[in-house]
Amino acid sequence: MPEVIRHNCGLSVAHTLHDAYRFIQSLQHRGREAAGIAAVGDGRIDVIKWKGGVSRFDVTDLHKIFQSPNYHTYMAHVRYATRGSKDMILEEAHPHVIGGIIENRDNHIMIWDCDMAAVHNGQVDAVFFKDSAPEHMYSSCDTEALLYLYRDHGEYNFLKEVPGAYTMAIADKRKRDVMVMRDRTGIKPGVLGWKDGKYGVASEDIAFRKNGGEYVEDLEPGTIYYLTPEGDFSKKVIVETILAHCFFEWNYITDLDSIVNGVSVRRIRESLGEVLSEEFQPGDADFVTYLPRCPEVAARSYAKKAELPFEPVFYKMRGERSFQGSNADERKESIGQNLHLLPGMTEKLKGKTVILLDDSIVRGNNSKRARDLLYEEAGVEKAYLVSYTPPIGIIGDDGVPRGCTFGVDMPPDPPQGDEFIARNRTVEEVGQAMKMPVVYLSMEGMLKAFERAGLPERDLCTFCIGGRMPYEGAASLIQIGEKTQMDLLAGLKAG
Repeated sequence: MPEVIRHNCGLSVAHTLHDAYRFIQSLQHRGREAAGIAAVGDGRIDVIKWKGGVSRFDVTDLHKIFQSPNYHTYMAHVRYATRGSKDMILEEAHPHVIGGIIENRDNHIMIWDCDMAAVHNGQVDAVFFKDSAPEHMYSSCDTEALLYLYRDHGEYNFLKEVPGAYTMAIADKRKRDVMVMRDRTGIKPGVLGWKDGKYGVASEDIAFRKNGGEYVEDLEPGTIYYLTPEGDFSKKVIVETILAHCFFEWNYITDLDSIVNGVSVRRIRESLGEVLSEEFQPGDADFVTYLPRCPEVAARSYAKKAELPFEPVFYKMRGERSFQGSNADERKESIGQNLHLLPGMTEKLKGKTVILLDDSIVRGNNSKRARDLLYEEAGVEKAYLVSYTPPIGIIGDDGVPRGCTFGVDMPPDPPQGDEFIARNRTVEEVGQAMKMPVVYLSMEGMLKAFERAGLPERDLCTFCIGGRMPYEGAASLIQIGEKTQMDLLAGLKAG
């Protein structure tokens, strides 16, 4: 099993197949390479998962496969694959299961009569499940391994003893209810919602609001929710919270219209644009633009605060995010085929100086494509590449390489071709690598923007940009030694 498994996903739990399907369609921005659904009935769990986006499998035919009288709850998932080869997408896709009879049908898999199934958003260090997971598993995904950990120790011990990033739903043939757990930090999002008189769960509130449902509450970190077949719920707080919400959810991942942990994504991005304009306003800029589509709100906010014209310059043929490609080659192909100048822009841009706003600069691929379009095709005089996220993947003041091991595809030890552009470079050197001036919002500025929108620094994980480890006081491969982790595992087994 690989030592580090990485993914970022969207999930839902609903009481009709139609709702589960529509919910993950509304969460498609969280993953586009694979989708799957587990249908849960009395003493039976059946699963289907397929390659590509949600709409690649028609919901009408899913109803023929999962005939509604047999089931009462559905767990659904979208995923972007960030590890492994392209031919393992179905094996790595969720739901993950224990038991069941597998039917492999080339571009989709069906698994009948499983003992249990899980969908998960996040990442957990392998040390916590390596003694529970069998030597040979169906996939290399941490979710499958965590399902074995749950099977052996139960949901209470799981939540008490395993720090990590997870919002996770589990169906167990031995239990009547579907369980949903959110770890003590709340690093990954999750909400409880209501539709047609029944309660369900989704990664973001928009899954309910865009499909005729209502948001009820954010899932409480350190808590288990039990969703009954009848549509009711109960919850049990298991561990005290140590909040460390992922700032990147607001900066990039989450839908613009979502409200995460009580804070509007739109308002955060507006605030980031405002603070950025306070830190950086060049005197030679003619107008402000952005790299579509995520930074638009911040760019408009920046332009308004700086009293500069705002001008869309680029378009995308598809809404897919290049960040979610499985490897460097796919990401570059997605960018090259998808990002283009709007008609008439060559005449407007020639000889101008523009501020090009981006949400983040991780590997630099998207920005390099934009740079070529602006300089080589449009003939701009100058383009400032301005990021409202501070440099990602740097070496921290403590000497620890930064990145994410909590569910976003930015590992501290990236493979060749996926290196962080900011690592071991000054801002000036990043600009040289990008062949245009580069400006980052400062860490202090970003935290100020979050504070203004209602999120204090103490409640955020900023590890990937040089901040503290979110699991201080708990086990972490980076922060503490193997012995302490083994002690925790021993305690888990004893419990």
